[in-house]
Amino acid sequence: MTHNLPLLKIKDLSVKFSSGSEPVLAVDRISLSINPQETLALVGESGSGKSVTAHSILKLLPYPEASHPAGEIIFAGENLLSLPEKKLRAIRGGRIGMIFQEPMTSLNPLHTIVRQISESIRLHRGGGRQRELRSRAQQLLELVGIDDAARRLDAFPHQLSGGQRQRVMIAMALANEPDLLIADEPTTALDVTVQAQVLALLSSLKKRLGMAILLITHDLGIVRHHADRVAVMTAGRIVEVNSCENLFTRPRHAYTKKLLAAEPQGLPRPLTGKADPLLQVEDVKVWFPIKKGFFKKTVDYVKAVDGVSFAIKPGESLGLVGESGSGKSTLGYALLRLLAAEGRISFAGHDLSRLSSQQMRSLRQHLQVVFQDPFASLSPRLTVAQIVAEGLELHNIGSAAERQRLVTATLAEVGLEKDVLRRYPHEFSGGQRQRIAIARALVLKPELIVLDEPTSSLDRSVQAQVIDLLRDLQAKHNFAYLFISHDLKVVKALCHRVMVLHHGRVVENGPVAEVLENPRNAYTRELLAAALLS
Repeated sequence: MTHNLPLLKIKDLSVKFSSGSEPVLAVDRISLSINPQETLALVGESGSGKSVTAHSILKLLPYPEASHPAGEIIFAGENLLSLPEKKLRAIRGGRIGMIFQEPMTSLNPLHTIVRQISESIRLHRGGGRQRELRSRAQQLLELVGIDDAARRLDAFPHQLSGGQRQRVMIAMALANEPDLLIADEPTTALDVTVQAQVLALLSSLKKRLGMAILLITHDLGIVRHHADRVAVMTAGRIVEVNSCENLFTRPRHAYTKKLLAAEPQGLPRPLTGKADPLLQVEDVKVWFPIKKGFFKKTVDYVKAVDGVSFAIKPGESLGLVGESGSGKSTLGYALLRLLAAEGRISFAGHDLSRLSSQQMRSLRQHLQVVFQDPFASLSPRLTVAQIVAEGLELHNIGSAAERQRLVTATLAEVGLEKDVLRRYPHEFSGGQRQRIAIARALVLKPELIVLDEPTSSLDRSVQAQVIDLLRDLQAKHNFAYLFISHDLKVVKALCHRVMVLHHGRVVENGPVAEVLENPRNAYTRELLAAALLS
C-alpha cells in the first residue's frame, strides 16, 4: 500500500517523565508513519512505550511531568505537539478518535451511556435535538454489537460488563467518523467471539469511512489477521518496521523473533489423591430485578447466573469461559459474597450464606480475588508496598519487618523489583499494574483464588511468565483457582477442567482436553472457531 503523503508522521520523538527521583526516558527518538486507510500495528511487551507513544499524538500525557525533549508529530501537515489547545481539542475525538485500554477509567461513572456518546457528538458537530442525539447513540451501540441497545442507553458504566464497556468506548471513538483511529488494546477485555466481531467491525468501518488505524496490541494473533504493517517496540525504541507478512515469515530483529516465540506453554500438574471439594456450589442464582413505573414495580429479572452447580478440589484449576455478559464475573463475585446470591456455596466446610460479616471477613484471608481491571482495583493514593501489605495488616500477619519481607518476596515472584515499592499505580503500564494486583492476592497464601481475566492486559511473553508462576505457586502451596478468561490458550495451559457459561447457564463442563478438542455443544464450537481467528 503506497501513498504520496502519510496521514500521520512521527519523527525522532522522545518522551521523558520527570515525576520520580530520576527522569525516565520512556520513548527514545522513534520515527514511524501511517498512511491513509492503512492499519499499522504497534507491538511490544508491557512497558515498552506503546501507549505513551499513542497518548503523545493527542497530548494526553500527564503534563508537565511528561515532556517531549525531541521530535515532531505531523498530522495533515501540522505539528500536533505545537498546536494551541483549542485547535487540538477540535482534532481530539473529531479527526482522530481513540479507544482507551481501560474503559472503566475512561467512562464517567456518574453519566449514562447515552449522555456520554451524545456529548462526544455535540462537542464536534454542534448542538442537536435530544431525540436525534439519542437515535444516533443507539445506532452506534448497534453498530458495535451491543444487544438491546435501546435499553442500554440509559445504563451507567458499572451496569455493563467489561466487554460491553469496551464496545461503548469504540462507539464513542467512531461517533464523528475520524480520519485516524488510535486503538489502544481495543480487545483486551473482550472474549474471543466478540474480539472477532469487533475486529471485523473495525476492518469494515476502515473501508467504509476511508479511515486509518493505529492498532496497539500485545496479541500477535490479532496483528497477523488485521494489520498491513507492523512496528515492533522495546525499551522505548522501535527495532523493526515490516510488512505483516514478512514480520511473521522473515522477522529481522532478535527481539521480534523472541515475541513470535512467546506463548503460554505446558499443562497443569496432574491432580493426586481423592480429596474432598474445597468449594462446593449448588444451584446458585444471581437475578437482578428490572423495575419500571412510578412505584418501581419489578416486571422481570436479568438472570445473570441461573442455577449453576460445580465443585473445585484443593490444588485444582477450573477455567470459566464464555462471552462477555455470560455471567462469568458475576458468578465469581457471588462466590466471594461480594454479590447476593441464592443457592448453597460451601467453602472449606463453611456455608458462606450463614456467615456473619465478621466471620466472612476472617475467612477472606483464605479466599482471594484478582480483578479484571487493575487500575480500578488499585488505590491511587497508596504505594505499591502499601497495596500489597494491606491484606497482611488487616489480618494481623507478622511484624512490620516480616510484612515488608513478604511484600518484597511476593513482588519478586511476579517479576517486579524492589524499586517499585515506593511508586504509585499510575506510574506503571497496564501489564505491570496487573502483576501488582496478583501479588496483592498471592501474599496472603490463600486456599482459593478467583482470577478474573488476570492475563487479559498482559503481552504474550508476560502471560507465559504469569501462567508459569501460577502453576509453580499451585504446586508449592496447593492453591485452587477459579480462572475466568476468554483466552482459551491460557485456559489450556493452566486449568484441569473447563466450564462453559452461556446466558448464565452451564452448557458444557469437563476436562480441558476433552472440551476443547471434542466440544459437544454448538456454543462451545462457536467459541473455539472464533479463537482461531484472533
